[in-house]
Order: sequence, then structure tokens, then C-alpha cells
Amino acid sequence: MSNALTVRNPEGLPYTEYEREFEAPAAAVFRAHTDPELYLQWIGPHGLTTRIEEHDYRAGGSFRFIQHGNDGVEYAFRGTVHNVREGEFILNTFEYEGWPDVVTLEYTSFEDLPGGRSRLTGRSVFPDLESRQRYLEEGMERGMTEGYDRLDTLLAQAS
Repeated sequence: MSNALTVRNPEGLPYTEYEREFEAPAAAVFRAHTDPELYLQWIGPHGLTTRIEEHDYRAGGSFRFIQHGNDGVEYAFRGTVHNVREGEFILNTFEYEGWPDVVTLEYTSFEDLPGGRSRLTGRSVFPDLESRQRYLEEGMERGMTEGYDRLDTLLAQAS
């Protein structure tokens, strides 16, 4: 079975849905999202280095991380964590600080599958279609794909 990221962008609706399977239990994939030491090892596209300034994944917590490449350009992201169910679900906002009027609401679910595998499903709700299109044009899907590929490698090394 393929572990490729599947992204759906329903026509006329301001959200993106995504799904990805991993060769690891849901608890391990969840932990890689909530443990800052693990998160910085896989988040984002190839060629960028991540620095975490805040990473508090509990209801009422917040996060902020900055990514940069060899060109010296920095990309800062932040959000507020609204709900967390250990090993199962995260609800948070997400904002690229370069576009401060575009805050998305992110739903991420983690589900165990047979054979020690898991499935991550998510939905990013944008304020409008134009914002969704801008994120897609700027490489959202590529960044997610490359990040989740790096997460696969990280999870394989841990097992």
C-alpha cells in the first residue's frame, strides 16, 4: 500500500482535506507532532531548517516555529492549540506570519490500522477560496509531502 499524501481541494469550498498512511502506530505519529524534539526533525520541505520557539500542544497552548534556507529568508508560523485528545486528535489554528490575515483552522486525526500502521487525516479550513489558492500556489502540498516523507524516515529509525 502506498504512503503517498492524498490532498483534496473541493471546488468552490475554502478547505483542503488530506490523508497519509504511515508504517508506525498512531501513537508514534501523534508524538512526532506533539514532541518538539521530534517535530523539528521532519516538519516542512527539504532544504529548510526549522527552529522551534514555542511548542505547547495541550488545550490552550500555542506554537511558533521558524524555517529558513541557505538564502537566509525566514518563514515564521504560529498557532493556538484548542483541543487535544492524546494519540487521536489535534485542533489548532495555523498562520504563516507573512500573511497575517490568513488564519486556518486545522483538524488532525490519528487512527491505528492493522499491522502496526496508522492513518493521519486532516482538514485545513481557510477564510476564503483565495487564501486556499494562495497556500496551494506557494507549495503547501509539496511541503506537506516532503515533511511526511521525512517523518516516515524518522519513524523507521525509531523502530
